Amino acid sequence: MIQYNSFTLSNGLRVIHNYDPSTAMVAVDILYNVGSRDESPALTGLAHLFEHLMFGGSVNIPDFDAEMERAGAVNNAWTSNDFTNFYSMAPATNLDTLLWLESDRMLSLAFSPESLEVQRSVVIEEFKQTHLNRPYGDTAHHLRSLLYTVHPYRIPTIGREPAHIAAVTMDDVRSFFFNHYAPNNAVLAISGNVTLERARESVERWMGDIPVRDIAPRTYPAEPEITAPRSLTVHGEVPHPVVTVAFPMPGYGERGYEECDLITDILSSGRASRFYRRLTMASPLFAEADASIAGSEEPGFLMLKGALNDASPEAVAMAREMLISQAMELCRPASASAPDGVSETEVSRAVNRYLTGNSFEALSCLRRAQALAMAGMHSEDINDIPRRYRAMTPESIAATATAVIDPSRACTLNYLPA
Repeated sequence: MIQYNSFTLSNGLRVIHNYDPSTAMVAVDILYNVGSRDESPALTGLAHLFEHLMFGGSVNIPDFDAEMERAGAVNNAWTSNDFTNFYSMAPATNLDTLLWLESDRMLSLAFSPESLEVQRSVVIEEFKQTHLNRPYGDTAHHLRSLLYTVHPYRIPTIGREPAHIAAVTMDDVRSFFFNHYAPNNAVLAISGNVTLERARESVERWMGDIPVRDIAPRTYPAEPEITAPRSLTVHGEVPHPVVTVAFPMPGYGERGYEECDLITDILSSGRASRFYRRLTMASPLFAEADASIAGSEEPGFLMLKGALNDASPEAVAMAREMLISQAMELCRPASASAPDGVSETEVSRAVNRYLTGNSFEALSCLRRAQALAMAGMHSEDINDIPRRYRAMTPESIAATATAVIDPSRACTLNYLPA
């Protein structure tokens, strides 16, 4: 169990604190409730570009990284469809330096044209390296456009195309910043060898006078339900045919979300998993097979994926059917009449795998701060999450599998060698 305290500043900043006297370090994590779903469809990739711009200098601190280095700190960030996260870790005596740096860029960026040009070039090059010039790099673009027709999740976080990033102006940057980057749109987590009293005093000193801002409302439409199978075949310079079958799944906090997470573990995590034993090892058709979820705040998707040794149309069709049929066996609890149904052993193994990973991650004050910030964003007790996993049964897994793994809602992407 993680012990923590929480409080909220008068400007709306939610703060979560975890005291760990066993370390000499402190981790600071700030999670903003803004991601690529908050972009204009005509200017995608802006949230990810903004992650980079936040390191380009703020109103009173021209060189963010130099100050981090002087404090003996390490730092980084990530962006998703839903959130943008910044984290740092330093000796606990330097907590005030970390908060000073975060507070100044929350107050205001420097809005430097030079920084915009540098970071724009960096992000465009990243787009090319990771999505355009890498085998299977544009898979997310194809798969998301198949699953979503109107929701902003149809565009990956990197953006629709480099031209959108190239078109960003300083006015776009200013507008996005003041519409989303604000204390009343963020959660701050502190974990390490810092007492609650010291943490509260430092946060009040550095963050307390940052003004509240009006946050831009989310006005995009809900995604219509998928009522018939969809498919798309693309070709590229890739070594293997890859078949991906995706099914819409609940968003975070909705019934069935954690069950979907366990379903993919039962299917593909470890050598005892079904995909490894029944597809990768038992079938000459599969070079490898995997399952995962695109966990997101709003309805996401569960993926079944197989890399194949045969690119013929017959093999591709057979692979799709084998992936779906293996997953659909989880739609029933194991019994004498359904020996291939999901078993108590499989559920226990998947739950224990999750709990073990969760426990190891909690040993790090940085991981702990990140997990606390996300729990704070969800307004939930972080200690309730393991309890929800422990409560799962073959019956609850089977019920979710029945609802989610529905061939009539399957979206299939066949990525074949050119």
